[in-house]
Amino acid sequence: MPEERTPPARVAVIGGGPAGLMAAEHLAEAGLAVTVYDRMPSLARKFLMAGRGGLNLTHAEPLPALLRRYGPAEPWLAPIIRRFDNRALRHWAEGLGEPTFVGSSGRIFPVALKASPLLRAWLRRLDRLAVAIATRHAWRGFTADGGLRFEQADGSELVVHPDATILALGGASWPRLGADGSWVAPLRAAGVRGADLEPANVGVQIPWSAGFVERFAGTPLKTVALTFRGATHRGDLVITGYGLEGGPVYSLGPAIRAALASGGATDLCLDLKPDSDEASLGQRLRAAIAKGRSRSTALRRAGLPPAAIALLRESSDQLPAEPGALAARIKAAPLRVTGRAGLARAISTAGGIAREALDDRLMLKARPGTFACGEMLDWEAPTGGYLLQACFATGRHAAEGALRWLEQERRDC
Repeated sequence: MPEERTPPARVAVIGGGPAGLMAAEHLAEAGLAVTVYDRMPSLARKFLMAGRGGLNLTHAEPLPALLRRYGPAEPWLAPIIRRFDNRALRHWAEGLGEPTFVGSSGRIFPVALKASPLLRAWLRRLDRLAVAIATRHAWRGFTADGGLRFEQADGSELVVHPDATILALGGASWPRLGADGSWVAPLRAAGVRGADLEPANVGVQIPWSAGFVERFAGTPLKTVALTFRGATHRGDLVITGYGLEGGPVYSLGPAIRAALASGGATDLCLDLKPDSDEASLGQRLRAAIAKGRSRSTALRRAGLPPAAIALLRESSDQLPAEPGALAARIKAAPLRVTGRAGLARAISTAGGIAREALDDRLMLKARPGTFACGEMLDWEAPTGGYLLQACFATGRHAAEGALRWLEQERRDC
């Protein structure tokens, strides 16, 4: 008699972004029957949007420094990222035929500088692994007997009962691209604890004058330094109609968010010439003014572009006339922050499923056999490749956890 074979376990992966697709790939390579469900008409829309700027996959800095970027989440994220670190991520991309390179800032990009070639190669690999894709399937929660409820494109309901589930539904930033945070209510109803979703890597609101906005909205401020409560970050900023965007703002985001939550408006300190010391700036201003130059001309001679000069004027009712005091203002222009932009403008999300609601395999303690990964989890990081690195790593870790759990379940049976 032919030997009966046990059919492969069936796994539902809900969410077709980087974390979900990485989980699906790892599970399918292990021989499981995998279906990826996504509410959008196509997969990885936010991933493709991120790729318009070059697709910053990860960062080349040494692993201890990279792990520190995850702040309070470092202790539990570190072991997960070490299992699939920046070197492993580069090797994985190269295996798809998409080699990478390290940019001048240490950021790692595909040589193609786009997300679409990598995604196409990835989807071809998943197809070869027989991963099924079900788009236009919006997850609506659990049934009473533990099934998964999906709303299909025609409004009808589909219920499936997989052997294990991977939740990779993203946060709530850029909701028009797919991740809208609608998973929060069903999980809370299922007893899963978590923090409210909030915008991360998002701009701050500053009450500019109408004339300043009309003239300078969209103008970059190159190589500046932003300080808040003793922490300083250098980089480029962009003046927006509502305030400021850019890396230094994003890096200070968690501290700014906490300050706004506890005390309303708060102040940042902007150094418009971080590579020049206050004394030399004062000398240059003094020399220009001594020659009869206007204050605006003196500021231009000190190397400030028109947008920076206008911002200096926005930072106070009246600029100091004395060159030394004016130099001090260039090095420390106060900016009143009244709020932050919302989730629709955020690059990523803070909050999500609490670490205490998960075991070490990223399985929900309240829902055995259901695992979570990616931006759904309560962690955050600045831009620079750290966001995608953690999404890839947690997706793979959740898949490994599901494999171990399924093996144990079969042994117990």
